[in-house]
Amino acid sequence: MTTSSASTERRELHFANLDALSTELDRIDAAAKSDQLSAIGNWTPGQILGHLAAWIHYGWDGYPMDPPPWFVRWFLRWRLPKMLKGKMPSGVRIPGVEGGTTGIEPVEFAQGMSEMRSGIERLQGDEPAKFHSPAFGEMSMEDRVELNLRHAELHLSFLRYPGDDA
Repeated sequence: MTTSSASTERRELHFANLDALSTELDRIDAAAKSDQLSAIGNWTPGQILGHLAAWIHYGWDGYPMDPPPWFVRWFLRWRLPKMLKGKMPSGVRIPGVEGGTTGIEPVEFAQGMSEMRSGIERLQGDEPAKFHSPAFGEMSMEDRVELNLRHAELHLSFLRYPGDDA
C-alpha cells in the first residue's frame, strides 16, 4: 500500500446505504490483499478506516471532546440536513483538538477494517446509540447512519485501487 500527496486524484463516491458502503469496503479489502491499494493525502488506509470507525463507535462508547459553544452547535444543527443529503466538507478542523480531529492514530489496515465492519454492525443493530453528537446533538438513527455514510464518502475518496472508476 502506498501513500502520495496528490490531492487531485480523489474519487467521487456516494453510498445510498450501509450495504453500498460494505460493498466498497469489500473492494478496498480485496485491493489491499492484492497489494493494489493506495492512499492519496496524508493518512494511511488503516488510519482512514480507523478514523471512520472511531467516529461510528463514539455514539456508543462516548465522544472524546466537549461540545462546541452553543452558537456553533446551533449553526451546525441548522446545516445538518444539507450535510446529510449532500457532501461532507473536506479540510474541517475541530478547534482545540490536536491534529484537527480524533481517531487518527496509526492503525494497521486489518485492524481498521475490522473496526469499520464492527461499526457498520452497530449502525445496523438494535442497540441505540448512548451518546449524542457533541456538534449536532440528539440524532435519529437514520440521521446518524446518513452522517456516517457522508463521512465515509469523504475519507474513502482518498483511497485508490485498479478498477475504482475514478
